Amino acid sequence: MPSIVLKILFVSSLVIANSAAMVPAHGTRWRAATESELRKLIPARAPVNKENIETEFRTASGVTDGRGKFIAGVVMITAGYSAEGKYSHFFITQVPLKLGAMVLQSGEYVFGYQRIDNDVIRVSFYRASTGEALGTVDARVNRKSSMVRSLLISPPVDGRATIQIGRFVFEYRLND
Repeated sequence: MPSIVLKILFVSSLVIANSAAMVPAHGTRWRAATESELRKLIPARAPVNKENIETEFRTASGVTDGRGKFIAGVVMITAGYSAEGKYSHFFITQVPLKLGAMVLQSGEYVFGYQRIDNDVIRVSFYRASTGEALGTVDARVNRKSSMVRSLLISPPVDGRATIQIGRFVFEYRLND
């Protein structure tokens, strides 16, 4: 009789463990994208308005949910293009994001920034295909680190993360 009880407990635990693995986790584990993943995602020339602007791959940064969804960006070399002075980065999101009061749906964007004072830059986002202005978010000096990066996109934890430009950082959230 005890062996039947043990078998029932064992089978029950397998069923419970298997069903828990099948439930989609709200807190999907995001991680930094690998160089090869970024190479497949980041274009050598970003389609911005009617131009194809060269990107500087060594500045690429991105994250993935491990299931084929990415958030990534790269610095563009805008000298000689109409984007010069307006946009500096190409940005791709394959999931909806909330940045301040602005919501970005899945798609391709460009952004540039303007210094407000020593502690703040204003980051302006535009639709890459049309140049349509979408909104702004203020980035503040990163007080947690002295590291300066061209672009650093951190993986979301519990739906929240940061994007760092130079020494400035702003928060983004997954917008489920």
